[in-house]
Amino acid sequence: MYDVIVVGARCAGSPTAMLLAQKGHRILVIDRSTFPSDILSTHYIQVEGVARLRKWGLIEKMDAAGCRPIEKITFFMNGFGLTPPEIPGAPVERAYCPRRTVLDKLLVDAAREAGAEVREGVTLQDLLIEGDRVIGVRARTKDGEVFEERATVVVGADGMHSRVAKIVDAPAYDEHPSLSCAYYSYFSGTNLEGAELHIGENGGILAFPTNDGLDCIAVGQSNEMFEEFRSDIEGNFMRYMEAISPAMHERVRAGKREERWEGTADVPNFFRKPYGPGWALVGDAGYHRDPITGLGINDAFRDAELLSTALDEGLSGRAAMDDALAAYEQQRNEIAKPMYEFTIALASGTPPPEMVAAIEAAQAQGD
Repeated sequence: MYDVIVVGARCAGSPTAMLLAQKGHRILVIDRSTFPSDILSTHYIQVEGVARLRKWGLIEKMDAAGCRPIEKITFFMNGFGLTPPEIPGAPVERAYCPRRTVLDKLLVDAAREAGAEVREGVTLQDLLIEGDRVIGVRARTKDGEVFEERATVVVGADGMHSRVAKIVDAPAYDEHPSLSCAYYSYFSGTNLEGAELHIGENGGILAFPTNDGLDCIAVGQSNEMFEEFRSDIEGNFMRYMEAISPAMHERVRAGKREERWEGTADVPNFFRKPYGPGWALVGDAGYHRDPITGLGINDAFRDAELLSTALDEGLSGRAAMDDALAAYEQQRNEIAKPMYEFTIALASGTPPPEMVAAIEAAQAQGD
């Protein structure tokens, strides 16, 4: 009997397991993948997420893994760039954009080191349910062995198409359809000094340094352009890039693509009710937004902290579990909603007025 079983061991599941194990709870994590392994990702860990890695004692391991820190980001609109100024006296925190082969293995190892049991190559088959309460999981190993385990709470950290959320029929709300699509790959010779976000009338570009001396560069378009985009990924990637930023286009042409293309148009926007009798959701399973603002990993880390705190309160008896999880949902939504609305506006092709005004003011000052 476990206190919590976490389904999914990536950037929401492993931190949740780690934090609960550190509090003395008996935790099992299962994931169908083995680690290290890759997954489609925005990569970006913004300063808030980096601060959590530092608090968890993992930032030195990030540095040791060879992920280049990012000390500035420049926003470009119609060719004009704006780098937010440093705040006098404030500490300069770096961002990171690690490969998921690096980040997820680091997090899985941290969960194990904290005392959580992690079983890799294990696929969730079903949830065990008594009455209306989830009481455990039925799962299968990569060798075909089927087993059952029980827990007080089962946490779905298994992504936006969460099997856990589907089985418990977790209600979604504040939904918006997929608004964008994108393809990305990894390049050498593009010589990025920091992260860059280019917004044009015909899409956007996100570029940032990552591991192994490579830069990850993505080109995004409106969702309805996906079929055309995928019909000639290389040609359209370069054509769209040239229309958005001729300067970036020249840098990429001078470099070399080192890996295959990755892309998707499956980027829905929603909140899900993240708890019920014997179950909870965290990360993309409970809340998903367009990747254009690069918030997925940050949000996963934040919600892992919020959920682990709520579960600890419920498991320890300091609060009724339903009350603790209701507070988790309220906190998550209050923090996430403003950036959710900002992201929807940006992905819809209508940059928020405050962003446009800031760039226009900087451009006028430069003139």
